[in-house]
Amino acid sequence: MKSAAPCALLVGLALVACQGPSPARPNVVVIFADDLGYGDLSCYGAPEIETPQLDRLAEEGLRFTDFYSAASVCTPARAALLTGRYPVRHLSHNLGPESTGGLPLEEVTLADVLRGAGYRTMAVGKWHLGHARPELLPTGRGFERFVGLLYSNDMILPWCPWLTEEHVLELYRDEEAVQLVQYDQEHLTELYTEEALRFIEDAGDEPFFLYLAHSMPHLPISVSERFRGRSRGGLYGDVIECLDWSTGEILRVLEERGLAEDTLVLFTSDNGPWHDLPERMLQRGVEPSHAGSADPLRGAKGSSWEGGFRVPAVLRWPAALPRGAVVHEPTSTLDLLPTVAAAAGVTLPAERVLDGEDLLPLLRQESAPARSPFLYYRNDTLEALRDGRWKLRLAHDGRPELFDLEADPGERLDRAGEEPELVRELYATMVASAEAQGGKVRSLDGDGAR
Repeated sequence: MKSAAPCALLVGLALVACQGPSPARPNVVVIFADDLGYGDLSCYGAPEIETPQLDRLAEEGLRFTDFYSAASVCTPARAALLTGRYPVRHLSHNLGPESTGGLPLEEVTLADVLRGAGYRTMAVGKWHLGHARPELLPTGRGFERFVGLLYSNDMILPWCPWLTEEHVLELYRDEEAVQLVQYDQEHLTELYTEEALRFIEDAGDEPFFLYLAHSMPHLPISVSERFRGRSRGGLYGDVIECLDWSTGEILRVLEERGLAEDTLVLFTSDNGPWHDLPERMLQRGVEPSHAGSADPLRGAKGSSWEGGFRVPAVLRWPAALPRGAVVHEPTSTLDLLPTVAAAAGVTLPAERVLDGEDLLPLLRQESAPARSPFLYYRNDTLEALRDGRWKLRLAHDGRPELFDLEADPGERLDRAGEEPELVRELYATMVASAEAQGGKVRSLDGDGAR
């Protein structure tokens, strides 16, 4: 069994582009939905939601069955995606409008990596990685341009009663607030899409990185009249089908500009869907049907069950990757930075440990190397670990729960009593991992956190 110590891939602040031959400098488009569940796309079995554009993306590229976000809530998931490092290393808790901190300035983002290699870079949509100082904004973290919200779309009165009237939700353009955002956000997805398309059109012949982080389907959900009522899945389905339309628009413009072959497009989600809606949301008239589906997985957003961390993911890069493939090996958002760096021919200097790995050999079906175990952190506490087919999860009282995720992805059959030695081995790996990364793990006997 491979050690849980992070792979010895390192990154520093100076970034050097390789001088080898290229087509290996693809454009990069990362589309990051908010609170989209594993079972919310038709290519993942959604019975009442139709996502033909995302289905097409999967047919023309790769669909992942065991793809993970590195956190089951918003801020840490975004921090991990952009840095390739578990959020326990830098930003493991959610930020709010009143927060003064953010992603530490010494962290290197994917935008830093690609901008240093000559890419044009833009972030569109939800940021949620710090806003109290200009250097914490996207334009201080490697993005030349930004249009979007600084945090979640529900962080507004009266949705969050602990906020004050000075905490307003505003649309930003670069470092300036340009528009007050109200409870009704029906045109938000379309606005983001228009900005993303404009960036692609303006990129010219230079390679570009577009980070399109949708605010939907995070509550409160809404769509414009043109999408309302079109889905058999109700308002939630309308919102997902609007995201599908948005993805289709990105693909259309890439094709019209002759860029589709040499553009790596990844669509995924920051975490699983809401299940048990907070009382404040119910009081605002939110219906249970406004939350997504993690089927066939157990759990939801905020949990260390599969439904909180495992998310849909489809990826296409026609010039370099196979068509219509299904990837079953465990992979995660942590792998994005090293994979894109390798695809872009960027050498990452040896100063900072990454927790992700270059997936190109796996995606090209050249090899399936042994993977480091995947770690399920909630804030700074390591609650579970997946190593191959096995997942060890510690309940709040420290009781071990062991699941064979290949045979039982819904985590229904606890095998801990049958495999005590395996439980001890996996727990020892959890302890070593948490200690190495500055995190905590509960004692196996429930005596507290180590």
